[in-house]
Amino acid sequence: MTLPQERTRAIVQTQEFLLDLSTDPTVEERIRKEAIRLLRHYPSAREVLLAGKIEEHRTDSLTEPFLSSRID
Repeated sequence: MTLPQERTRAIVQTQEFLLDLSTDPTVEERIRKEAIRLLRHYPSAREVLLAGKIEEHRTDSLTEPFLSSRID
């Protein structure tokens, strides 16, 4: 089972990976363009961590938090 911190870390690291792909001149152009296209609407690390913080402070307990406010 994936924990909220692990899920959050994976989302943040995926953004970093896409950024690296989009700027790496050794990567095929169509891959770079696809990374850029995906990044256009991808959440920033700040947004993901904020969403985690909001989830952690919910007052209902219908479900466990999906994201975390920390990635350590």
